Amino acid sequence: MSTKAHTGHGDGGHDDHGHDSGHPESTFKGYMTGFVLSVILTAIPFWLVMSGTLGSNQATAVAILIIGAVQIVVHMIYFLHMTPSSEGGWTLMALIFTVVMVVITLTGSLWVMYHLNTNMMPMDPSQLP
Repeated sequence: MSTKAHTGHGDGGHDDHGHDSGHPESTFKGYMTGFVLSVILTAIPFWLVMSGTLGSNQATAVAILIIGAVQIVVHMIYFLHMTPSSEGGWTLMALIFTVVMVVITLTGSLWVMYHLNTNMMPMDPSQLP
């Protein structure tokens, strides 16, 4: 009787711990790519607001929301290592849940800000009763 069968350490103890788990590899290059993309996706909204490149406030707000959604995806892929094929589809369920929560949060925030702006008291003294 072999001790290899009982201990599981005959080949270094890595029988069931291969790199076929469906997770992307955590490499320095992958983390740096994610970091650089995150910095760029953070700097672009600041530049859009400070320069007024898009002209209208609505276009700038929409651009910032889109860039924010892209940044969420970048974080999920490069830092959380979430792909549709990892962990047998459970990560896809987490992605769907995240997308639903982000949509609810963004639309709720826009709704609240719109109604606060609409119902806010005028700040110009000549418009006061």
